[in-house]
Amino acid sequence: MLSFEEKLAIIESFPQLTRNNVSLKRVNFHYEGSLHEKKTVVYHLHPNGNGYVYAAYLKGYQKDEKGFVNIRDFSADELRAIIEASIQMLSTKREPVVHAAAEDAPVEETWVDEQNRTLVLQQEDSLWNVYHGLNLEASFESYKEASQYLTEEGFSLQS
Repeated sequence: MLSFEEKLAIIESFPQLTRNNVSLKRVNFHYEGSLHEKKTVVYHLHPNGNGYVYAAYLKGYQKDEKGFVNIRDFSADELRAIIEASIQMLSTKREPVVHAAAEDAPVEETWVDEQNRTLVLQQEDSLWNVYHGLNLEASFESYKEASQYLTEEGFSLQS
């Protein structure tokens, strides 16, 4: 396993990444040239060697629900490869993917919470937007992210 300092040296060798120190001596690295809302490439690199790289749309990696890959046991070559791939992924505009397979897939859904408050999830161009009335509440790059947010906020899809 690479040490924190070794991982840091590899990550800092990418001039397009910007270092951001966060709590508990952890470090994040952002790619400001990202064509997406997401800019974090390296997330919570910790002095114990643990950390994550954003790889949501990359194949061949075991990702968590937010699209991050744990890099704790990565070799130097593996770490360089995933960072390069993450930067490339964030440098490429993706076409919107409709969440349902049917051609008549809904592009608007109503979500309701226990207090009977409603939010509308609407696909607009390449984004999934959540509206409270006419006000934009949040925007997401995928249906999965938007529906996860709504579920976490206590809303469920109205049948």
